[in-house]
Amino acid sequence: MITWDEFVRLSGCSHDELSRFLEEGWIAPEAGDGFAEADLARVRLILELRHELAIDDEAMPLVLSLLDQVYTLRRQLRLVCSLVERR
Repeated sequence: MITWDEFVRLSGCSHDELSRFLEEGWIAPEAGDGFAEADLARVRLILELRHELAIDDEAMPLVLSLLDQVYTLRRQLRLVCSLVERR
């Protein structure tokens, strides 16, 4: 698990930004003492969307939801492909 301070350092976000992302529900770490690598990747994605693509806070939930759906569909497609290859 990654601690709060280490997470801020590794992600490049500020303490305030991290608090905001948690409040908005944009990241939802598992119960426990820290953050996982997946949380770190998601925050980096959020920062990239905000800074490089100028996605504002109002549009962010929609963009994240759509990306989550794409990632889920990709995982499901890989599973289907692996099952078809076994036949």
